[in-house]
Amino acid sequence: MSTGIKSYTISVYTENNIGLLNRISAIFQRRHINIESLNISASEIEGVSRFTIVVDMTEEKVRKIIGQIEKQIEVIKAYCHTEEEIIYQQTAMFKIKSELLFEERQIQNIIKESNSRIVTVNKEFFVLEKSGRQNEIELLHRELSAFGILQFTRSGRIAVTKERMEISQMLVAFN
Repeated sequence: MSTGIKSYTISVYTENNIGLLNRISAIFQRRHINIESLNISASEIEGVSRFTIVVDMTEEKVRKIIGQIEKQIEVIKAYCHTEEEIIYQQTAMFKIKSELLFEERQIQNIIKESNSRIVTVNKEFFVLEKSGRQNEIELLHRELSAFGILQFTRSGRIAVTKERMEISQMLVAFN
């Protein structure tokens, strides 16, 4: 087992119950572990939610956390993945003054080079959307900051595994 701190993505398949987010986050809080990213959505299985949690810790600690998470009654199964085992993205939105879009040629170049897309434009502002890795979003943020960002928001990580997961077969047997 590795003793070094690495970034891990934890996938937790759960029933959709009130209060579960608090109990899962308390598992991390009690151990003074910062959650770097958190996303909760529907999963590929009807009626089952998926938490995608990113943490920086040792492999030994992440395995213990998985065990604690799986003790929650509504948790069906929890998995831990290294960054090499998954395909992942984040999405960010930037709100910027519209005049910059028309007056600053450099803004148009930044939009083109970053592969971001304009979601909406009106007289006061335009909104850019960028999906990609965290470092791509951070780079775009730095570049746009020079012109002034009115609002910025970024989603948590979303991820799928490169390898097949046995959760679907497990749930077919469960039902």
